[in-house]
Amino acid sequence: MTLGHKIRDLREQAGLKQRELAYQLGIGEGFLSKVENDQKPLKREDLTKLNELFKTPIEELESLWLANKVYSIVRDEETALSALKVAEEQITYNTLKNGK
Repeated sequence: MTLGHKIRDLREQAGLKQRELAYQLGIGEGFLSKVENDQKPLKREDLTKLNELFKTPIEELESLWLANKVYSIVRDEETALSALKVAEEQITYNTLKNGK
């Protein structure tokens, strides 16, 4: 699931129209449409607003937001999957090394 799909699902479950959610987020309805279709990224601070509106764990929203950022960087790379595996190993190593 992408962040855009998650936002659309949350909005529809809450019975909100795009214009209503866009207003609450302080963005345009057209921009929200592009966010929901994974054509535009949200700002990280908008995740807090979504968390407050929909009572969705901020960690889930942040993970999806970050995944979208990573995907936008590697999507056209031939070695994307192997690079992501190396990055995962680096994160695991640094987490263990730093005791987190």
